[in-house]
Amino acid sequence: MRLLSNPAALVLLLLALPAFAADVPDDWAYKPVRTPGVPKVQGAIRNPLDAFLLEKLESQGLSFAPEADRRTLIRRVIFDLIGLPPTPEQIEAFVNDKAPDAYEKLVERLLASPQFGERQAIFWLDVVRFAETDGFNADAARPHAWRYRDYVIQSFNADKPYDRFVMEQLAGDELYPNDPDALIATGFLRHYPDEYNAVNLEQRRQEILNDITDTTASTFLGLTLGCCKCHDHKTDPLPQFDYYRFQAFFAGYWPVDVPAVSKEAREQYEAKLDVWEARSAEVRAAIEKIEAPYRTRDSKKQRSRFQEQHQALLDIPFEKRTPLERQIGAMIDKQVYSQAKDVSKSLKPAEKEQWDSLQSKLASLSKEKPKEPPQAIAMTDVSVAPPTTHLLKRGNWRFPSDEVLPGYFTVFSGKDAECTPTASTSGRRAALAKWMVDPRNPLTARVMVNRLWQQHFGTGIVATAGDFGVTGDRPTHPELLDWLAGEFVRQQWSLKHIHRLIVTSAAYRQSARVDEQAASLDPDNQFLWHFPRRRLDGEALRDAMLSVSGQLNLKAGGPSIFPEIPAELKSGSWKVSSDLKERNRRSIYVYVKRNLRYPMFTLFDSPDRTETCSRRFVTTTAPQALTLLNDPIVMGHANAFSDRVLKDAGNDPGKVIDRAFTLALGRPPSTEERTAATAFLKNHTGPFPTAATDLCHALLNLNEFLYVD
Repeated sequence: MRLLSNPAALVLLLLALPAFAADVPDDWAYKPVRTPGVPKVQGAIRNPLDAFLLEKLESQGLSFAPEADRRTLIRRVIFDLIGLPPTPEQIEAFVNDKAPDAYEKLVERLLASPQFGERQAIFWLDVVRFAETDGFNADAARPHAWRYRDYVIQSFNADKPYDRFVMEQLAGDELYPNDPDALIATGFLRHYPDEYNAVNLEQRRQEILNDITDTTASTFLGLTLGCCKCHDHKTDPLPQFDYYRFQAFFAGYWPVDVPAVSKEAREQYEAKLDVWEARSAEVRAAIEKIEAPYRTRDSKKQRSRFQEQHQALLDIPFEKRTPLERQIGAMIDKQVYSQAKDVSKSLKPAEKEQWDSLQSKLASLSKEKPKEPPQAIAMTDVSVAPPTTHLLKRGNWRFPSDEVLPGYFTVFSGKDAECTPTASTSGRRAALAKWMVDPRNPLTARVMVNRLWQQHFGTGIVATAGDFGVTGDRPTHPELLDWLAGEFVRQQWSLKHIHRLIVTSAAYRQSARVDEQAASLDPDNQFLWHFPRRRLDGEALRDAMLSVSGQLNLKAGGPSIFPEIPAELKSGSWKVSSDLKERNRRSIYVYVKRNLRYPMFTLFDSPDRTETCSRRFVTTTAPQALTLLNDPIVMGHANAFSDRVLKDAGNDPGKVIDRAFTLALGRPPSTEERTAATAFLKNHTGPFPTAATDLCHALLNLNEFLYVD
């Protein structure tokens, strides 16, 4: 209050704040990407990124901090690119490599590592709200969702061009129908939370469409499009009309499970299945005839939950339903028929005898039934002509207004989309996908390079990575952002190229040393005059503990794992993986259950995956420290760490201390640390192995283990 009552003090404070974003217009994100020239600066640069940063620094009389030492640098870049701590062998090899390009060679090895995609996928899965359950009360499982996670990992490892990556996720079924990976990619459109047992079906459909619309805009365009669901956007040039014309691209959504195999393999399977179905048709029809009265009886209760007009849909053959009726009908089918009970116990004796005989025949015939290929969740269109889309008054599905056609934002062109239907789909999502990666679209490239910058520096050039609109933060270095976006497109949308540029820059390689003068001018380090120290996220922390304790299983891909969780959280829906090695796989493979997140990840700020998350909060709370000190799972890691140290170093206290420090921190202990650790082992009241375990546990709790400089 004193400050507000003293105008002179307020003016001085404002003058002291960095002013580098003051000249950025509010609508900067909607303007075309420029191609700025690389500034000329006095300081030494390693690539153009440094020149843009130094231009700002030098205007304030500042410069980069000195380069970090090699032990710090290798720990930083390995955690950043593959999410694991460096091994002592890797550290020593790098420290002793005198080649002038030693660091660049290290970066190339990391970019080529299969662990690269496993680390980078975490950030993408946050943004697309990937989960393996529906959410809501039932939180039903999505058994094949993990294939999308593997698709993302493989795409990053292969450096799939980002424009192709985007198009596959929005319209892989339309653009690349013969590519199983592209079909799996459309799982992006299937990650919405879904209350599958809801009875208000129009509302459920609208909520699904809203989620797809909002998430697509945030993920690829960095826009808070959901703000104009009910009215024109309060700050951005996005009228409500734009919301529903964008939503119209997805109006024909049709979730399907598809064989995750090539077109040829799928056709072979379908041909064999047709033969089997023909041979078994008579037996299956006879079984269905016996069961039908009982199933009809059992389904009456389920049918009665819905409005009469919706109940009537079940009596209309699928091919005679309108596109909207097909979408609504599918929701009823799942609730009424997909959860069908075993009716065999209800059969009369004579029926049961006949039913058992038919089941035996079917079992014999089933030996010839082709094995079902692996399945994946995917998205396509319900028909060539999707349901109509209407502008909704106040966003309420009960009050539809004018019909709208799919089209692009008014601020860009306002044109309706030109959609070319395929044999079975509308072609709308294909049109959207092509517009999304059109180099003239100013947002897609900017948003993605900003996400990569955020991964490496903790904060993006635009700090609000999911909001490039007027209410979001202005870019601290707009010219650098545009240069990076242009370079991204010029280099064929290569994500690894942008990663390489960032981590080989002088800005990235500087130390985390804090300079008092710089801190007084720029306390938030927006000029990037030193490297920002960052804490490990929950996934990296778990992986680090598994790695240093020698337990980490680097097996890649496949169904998710269920590691041990605290006893008080155990439930039938979290069945701990029986194989210890499977439980100790990397954190990217831990099952993502919306209503029961893995506690270590939750504790260290992972999102709940109910909606898109562009940047995780970083909190510091007492339960974090208490968990690392007392949790039995963490204690188990400390025990395994101690076992590894004792196996390597024997019972020699000095060797145990050296080995424990080297594995955990990547360096030998200082003289002071060695003295303290020696006294700790000597004065411990328990046996030596217990003392070694407590020492290892203490190292896992150090800030130096939890943070990356």
